[in-house]
Amino acid sequence: MMPSEAFVQVSATGGIVTIGNFDGVHRGHQSMLSAVCQRADQRSLPTVVVTFDPHPLSVLRPEVILPRLSTVNQRKRLLQTYGADEVVVLPVTSALLDMTPEHFFCSVIRDQLHAVGIVEGPDFRFGKDRAGDVAVLGGFCDENDIELTVIAPILTDQQMISSTMIRHLLSDGKLASAVELLGHPYSISGNVVRGAGRGRELGVPTANIAAIGVMLPADGVYAGVTEIGSTFYRVAVSIGPNPTFSDQSHKVECHVLDFTGDLYKEAFSVDLVSEIRRLHPFKDAKSLTTQIVADIARCREMVAL
Repeated sequence: MMPSEAFVQVSATGGIVTIGNFDGVHRGHQSMLSAVCQRADQRSLPTVVVTFDPHPLSVLRPEVILPRLSTVNQRKRLLQTYGADEVVVLPVTSALLDMTPEHFFCSVIRDQLHAVGIVEGPDFRFGKDRAGDVAVLGGFCDENDIELTVIAPILTDQQMISSTMIRHLLSDGKLASAVELLGHPYSISGNVVRGAGRGRELGVPTANIAAIGVMLPADGVYAGVTEIGSTFYRVAVSIGPNPTFSDQSHKVECHVLDFTGDLYKEAFSVDLVSEIRRLHPFKDAKSLTTQIVADIARCREMVAL
């Protein structure tokens, strides 16, 4: 039997299925979704994506901190944007992770999802200790009259696009390259909290964002866009400390271009699209202000509304 905390809604049964973590929903994941949608449309069946929360590694090795590229809600929205009719989030528990490949297949894929077809990549693994691969899955599918399609991976520089690759780019501050592999902006969101007020003193007020649930790019200044009400605004985002003022606290400060209003205590989300520069100290506040003006001008150039 499936662990009792897992649940598959009726509308997610009898469809074409793909299963994975889908962190960030990058171009490789999007290719998978396209293949699922194509097969589902041919047979007038639902497109079903199964993902996991939390990431299995956080349960298997809780001492390892795995930066996430998307919250589960962001992931669901992105998966639906790229064609998923139904997104099933399986709660990751020890009971789920202890399932053998055969147990997982029978309980989840056959008995709960009632899958008609499955689409996966060549590196797909499932079951306890990741013992199941596409060859094992193919055998189970043949025995249960379920169609299996294994698609070719999406490559960049002869390497398969992966969430790990994107994390490395973000940690190096190479946001534009990460966005290229994601196929969409990199979204961060949180709540606006009270800051030191230095931005306002410099004539460039900022919204300080806290409680961000995804990985932050390396310390630096970035260009992005946000939606407030029904209007889109460019955003210049500073991530990291403020070395000019010997402030080593790590902050995310967002200057919303051409916006006047109070965002304090509001939920705030920004889609980052490219890096502008790395952080470094300036000799005084005037020099910093001059650079901020240049950063804002660069943000205008980078972000089209």
